[in-house]
Amino acid sequence: MKRKNSVPTKKAVLTTSGHRLRLKDNRLGRPNLELKIPKRIGVAADHGGHELKEDLILLIRSKGYQAVDFGDGYPAPEDDYPDFVIPLARAVARGEVDRGLALCGSGVGACVAANKVQGVRACLIHESFSARQGVEDDNLNMICLGGRVVGSGLAWELVQTFLEARFSGAERHLRRLAKVAEIERGEFKS
Repeated sequence: MKRKNSVPTKKAVLTTSGHRLRLKDNRLGRPNLELKIPKRIGVAADHGGHELKEDLILLIRSKGYQAVDFGDGYPAPEDDYPDFVIPLARAVARGEVDRGLALCGSGVGACVAANKVQGVRACLIHESFSARQGVEDDNLNMICLGGRVVGSGLAWELVQTFLEARFSGAERHLRRLAKVAEIERGEFKS
């Protein structure tokens, strides 16, 4: 008897920033998991996150990562976070950057916008546990921070934790991510 919401019957490949996961033999059993250490980090911010973005880009580069700046090039109060976050999210989804950092005043708007792009798993992060666990369990590929909420020191701690974390590839996490992919394709039946 087939369980409700069972694993998809077709072969699935989840390609995410920094991770390529193959779910072989139409099962999730033992996936062929290739992990890539993130090297290219995309960063985007509106005027509310601009100052923090500039600080983080310098710190990211000081640790040997390549920081790709998606703007805002200067803080303009009339700019809108989707104008900067969506190009970053698309680059993350296409694998042009390995992971992404999106910033706005609170981080909330950046998170809402980023998650509208298929293949992006973004989360508003304010503490280290979620920065690590989000990658390990949910294969988070973007974090969102509030430039008016999180100070530079804590933001850098969160970014380092996010960049150093690796997806576990555990069967239960792969199964859940396959369901999320079904949702994105409009194929999930609850």
